[in-house]
Amino acid sequence: MPSSTAAATDALRSHLDYEPQPLKFGTSGRRGLVVHLTQLEIYTNVVAEIRYLQSIPQSEGGIKAGDDFYFAHDLRPSSTKLVENGRGGLCQAVMRASKDTGMRPINLGAIPTPALTYWALKHGKGSIMVTGSHIPFDRNGYKLNTSKGELMKKDEQPINDKVALTREELLSQSYAESLFDSQGVFRNRNAQSDLLPSISEGRIAYIQRFLDFFKGETLQGIKLLAYQHSAVGRDLLVEIFEALGAEVTPAGRSDTFVPIDTEAIDQAQLDTLQNLWNKTGKTFDAIISTDGDSDRPLLLAPEGTKLRFFGGDLLGMVVSEFLGIDAAVVPVSSNDALDRGPLGPVTEPKTKIGSPYVIAGMQRAISKGRRRIVGWEANGGFLTGSDLERNGNVLTALPTRDAVLPLLCALFAAKNRNITLPELFDTLPHRFSRASLLRDFPRATSMKIIKRFSPPETIVQNVSYNPDHIIVRDADHATLELKEPLAEQLDQIRQQLQTVFSSEFGFAPITQIIYTDGVRIIFSNGDVAHFRPSGNADELRIYSVADTQERANFIASQGTTEPNGLLRRLQHMV
Repeated sequence: MPSSTAAATDALRSHLDYEPQPLKFGTSGRRGLVVHLTQLEIYTNVVAEIRYLQSIPQSEGGIKAGDDFYFAHDLRPSSTKLVENGRGGLCQAVMRASKDTGMRPINLGAIPTPALTYWALKHGKGSIMVTGSHIPFDRNGYKLNTSKGELMKKDEQPINDKVALTREELLSQSYAESLFDSQGVFRNRNAQSDLLPSISEGRIAYIQRFLDFFKGETLQGIKLLAYQHSAVGRDLLVEIFEALGAEVTPAGRSDTFVPIDTEAIDQAQLDTLQNLWNKTGKTFDAIISTDGDSDRPLLLAPEGTKLRFFGGDLLGMVVSEFLGIDAAVVPVSSNDALDRGPLGPVTEPKTKIGSPYVIAGMQRAISKGRRRIVGWEANGGFLTGSDLERNGNVLTALPTRDAVLPLLCALFAAKNRNITLPELFDTLPHRFSRASLLRDFPRATSMKIIKRFSPPETIVQNVSYNPDHIIVRDADHATLELKEPLAEQLDQIRQQLQTVFSSEFGFAPITQIIYTDGVRIIFSNGDVAHFRPSGNADELRIYSVADTQERANFIASQGTTEPNGLLRRLQHMV
């Protein structure tokens, strides 16, 4: 808190009426509670990150002063406006930070994250997407891209070091000379709220990307319901599908931000979509949508009188078969149907969860000589690691999550085979998945749970429990020597987990645990239960895989049942 006698010559820190809360990296990008997102905090981080990009070689994604620097945003109010207590106005802080580091900021407006990334990569420039993606409304953040693509995990620590230096520099500046007032808001009213006029070139190029790749094909005869809610790409989605011949009816548009998590879609959201479909006459072949920043797809189709939701990991399989790929990179949370079908032989080692890890996996596939490389996440976000040619048309690589490509590919795949979407997905190996989560779950508690049920030696990434012995492997699947007391500790972990994931809930004995990201438990009957903390918010997630959708749904729902579901039982143990 500021001193009542603080003078204008004192440092900015002595005048602040709040305690600054540093932004942290999440699974991909920086995220935080809006109540902590002052323009000072965003400015501090963006200045440091741009300075970092200016310090690295252009061959590694570096940028130079005087270059264009693109930014765009989603439709959260705090992305472009000051909200309660002078928080928000993130775009204004990004714009000023890029100017003050010698860049030439260009506003691409309210467009999807992949549209911004596509335009920036096409021109070899850096960019920032202001978005909280799918996370709850009371949060926001942004995602920085180098001139080569997304930031990788190796970049985070040197960036954090620069942020610390920049924060000290700004907080030590005299209050009279500071850009910011005691609330961390730009003093200049124009800087607080004014944005450069947006240009439409990025939006136009993104639309054309798909029209060019599917040139010569049509979705004529397909009727779609586009659930628009508050997705930044809601109008663009309609425009693309209509341009490719589909009949599209927009519905469910919302002026209030709706946090749609396409991975952990809950029953209330499914009921909303079912009611929307019922009210519009049940005449549509599918419902299409995206999350808030339109880099994750949402796809449902009628099966009888009910809508069927298609998880992103299965959607990725359908898209990959349609595109004829020779390398697939997915996180460890993905449905293991991938390993049981024709894509099994071209699946690369599974990664941690988050697009930077998937991108690193795609880069490794490139180094192995693979030519048609893609990746996807359980949320449906689809990445292309190489240029893809089809019917003489080329889709250039876009190594960031995209929502439109997987939706288009699934619909074209079904239409070309003259079958429905449910029939198309029924051609995949019959493994079913679901995800659920506990919100407002302290990350510190999540990490205690993970530590409690993980080996003390981090080199151990895979534990197989056989009737008379245990086999341990590292991240490269190399077998490790198992000595006491580790063998006893691993057996205790299994026994403790079995008291929670017990026969009471239909679980068979545990046969394997994978520690690539969180704790992924595999049971002798093929069930999978996987728990891990979210990288973007205070949430503890559970992923399930089973031989029936009902069983997968049951595991996920029991995981988050209150007050004594599976995840709460794990919490009680720590």
